[in-house]
Amino acid sequence: MQFENPEYAVLNKKVSLLSVNQVLRKTYFLLSLTLIFSAFVASITMHGILPYAGPAFTLIGMFGLMFLAQSLRNSKWALLAVFAFTGFMGYALAPLMATYLQTYYNGGKLIITALGGTGAIFISLSLYTLISRKDFSYMGGFLFAAISAAFLASVASIFLHLPLLSVMVSCAFVLVSSGLILFQTSQIINGGERNYIMATISLYVSLFNLFISLLNILSFFSGNRRA
Repeated sequence: MQFENPEYAVLNKKVSLLSVNQVLRKTYFLLSLTLIFSAFVASITMHGILPYAGPAFTLIGMFGLMFLAQSLRNSKWALLAVFAFTGFMGYALAPLMATYLQTYYNGGKLIITALGGTGAIFISLSLYTLISRKDFSYMGGFLFAAISAAFLASVASIFLHLPLLSVMVSCAFVLVSSGLILFQTSQIINGGERNYIMATISLYVSLFNLFISLLNILSFFSGNRRA
């Protein structure tokens, strides 16, 4: 029977912790930069500096650039692909922000409140996972099923034009996005995710969906529509 040398065990643990901390630092730093870049692109699009090409082009661009970023995650072009994807997400968000500002008297307040809520939820869930170091990998299958169901429900709400169903879908996306933040953070600290590019994309998409969902919920309950 062979026994592991305690010194090697301690060394391996230190190396593992160092690797985890490195991935965390890179992920949060890149995530911060991409959020700032998205906000900048959304701002210049809202001011008409960048023309909006329409929903069809937006959907193709979003999914296409996400696939590109994932495909290049291990290459030297990975960072460029991530900024292209997140910048385009900001571009896609601009018409929605403009609509809220034009439709509601308190549109600016709704946007700021949704941003604050998104930040508070992300920080709280991230700190909880980092401090507790719980493994949420068991949530993977459930989250995939929940995302699929929520997406189908969101498509149905578009065609049925039912505001209450749209709010229920948004509530579901808030829960799913929160679960994804727990899951992805847990994957990083427990060794399941070592690619900070993929970690950044996953957390960014969760924050994006969380923000839009909170905004929709807030506008339904406290939106002051213009006549």
